[in-house]
Amino acid sequence: MRRIIYKELLEWKASLRRKPLILYGARQVGKTWLLKEFGKNEYKETLYINFDTDKDVYKYFADNITPNHIIAGLKAHFGKDIVPQDTLLIFDEIQECQRAKDSLKYFNEDAPQYHIAAAGSFLGIAHGKFPVGQVDELTLRPLSFYEFLEAVGKSLLLESILAFDKSVIPALSITAEAKLKEYMYIGGMPEAVNAYIETGMTAGSLRETRTVQEKILSNYKNDFTKHIKGTDIPKVRMLWDTIPLHLAKEKKKFMYKEIRTGARAAAYENALDWLVNTGLVYKIDRVNTARLPLAAYADREAFKIYMLDTGLLSAAVGLDIRTFFDANPLVFSEFKGAITEQFVLQELQTLQSRSSGRLPVCYWGRDEGKTEVDFVVQWHSEVVPIEVKSGIHKKSKSLEIYRELYNPVHAVRTTLNNFGTMNGLYSIPLYMVASFGQCLEKFSPGT
Repeated sequence: MRRIIYKELLEWKASLRRKPLILYGARQVGKTWLLKEFGKNEYKETLYINFDTDKDVYKYFADNITPNHIIAGLKAHFGKDIVPQDTLLIFDEIQECQRAKDSLKYFNEDAPQYHIAAAGSFLGIAHGKFPVGQVDELTLRPLSFYEFLEAVGKSLLLESILAFDKSVIPALSITAEAKLKEYMYIGGMPEAVNAYIETGMTAGSLRETRTVQEKILSNYKNDFTKHIKGTDIPKVRMLWDTIPLHLAKEKKKFMYKEIRTGARAAAYENALDWLVNTGLVYKIDRVNTARLPLAAYADREAFKIYMLDTGLLSAAVGLDIRTFFDANPLVFSEFKGAITEQFVLQELQTLQSRSSGRLPVCYWGRDEGKTEVDFVVQWHSEVVPIEVKSGIHKKSKSLEIYRELYNPVHAVRTTLNNFGTMNGLYSIPLYMVASFGQCLEKFSPGT
């Protein structure tokens, strides 16, 4: 399956300022597959080292971690020549070997001609350190909706969406919404998507997909015991298990007291930080003032939390297949619209690159909690509010209040309605939300 981040890997390879690459990502988002595919397609040779399964290679990083020593040892160990520019060195599960992480500094300073791409689960990486300023970084996330369309053979549909032809978009809506329902159930975890494809993309395939999702959720819970000290394990598990409970609320602000009676922030902050740092949870801070930079106005005490993947969230709450595949468009409102909101956040999280960096995402609200805009994003030199509507409803009192207060140049409402603009308010179909920036640039209000 094609991943959008592949373009970033090509740019990394061609860069004259290339440093050893760290490919971050939660477990099972496809890091190993992607790097192997990249090596197979773009290099004459690929040398794959897994620090979790091949403990014999540790001896080459034990004492002397100069590049010449390590390269000589790896050549002897694998019986292969390592030619700069022609060989991709993959250091997988690098979090298991701190000395291998330390060596990246010396590869960058003394032997930049070698192409090294390291990968590892956030679960382990969060507990180690990489040499500051000595590595390039990319983050791989679950497949986006656009990547999912390509994977399931809907490339022509994707091409039509990306043509941004307002006269064509209405004709796409029925098909696009049907595939969006599939994506909200299946999600973007590669193993789940592959299970759906390989079993024929039928109702039975969806049951197989749910089995894979439940296995991934179980594996994550098992991983907690490997990387957390014993006294914190129950806190992390309780917090993880209550994420759907928080998202089921009308106002989705996170409340520690809903983890258990009497719970306080001081007792659970470390557990939440751990889940955020490992990439399994998104923490979205509230801003009371919509000004740049958003981070300067974030209220760290008021926030929402979301899971890594819409498919995993669907599995965690046990949503029935029929919820997603009946003919009722209000399916998007099920579970208080949490699945739809989760989807929009995931799509926003994909909008980043080596060159432009991360797209800051918060939500806007007032202390009394009666007025709230689902997301505000720092896009170029402005703050853009994004209101998520699960069905075909258009009215949004909170967005209207926000616009009166801040008079933004652009505002976005994403629903099941077709594309349209009026007085700076952009109505963007849910299935196009990842292209909101292009929509704002391509179409002027009133067109």
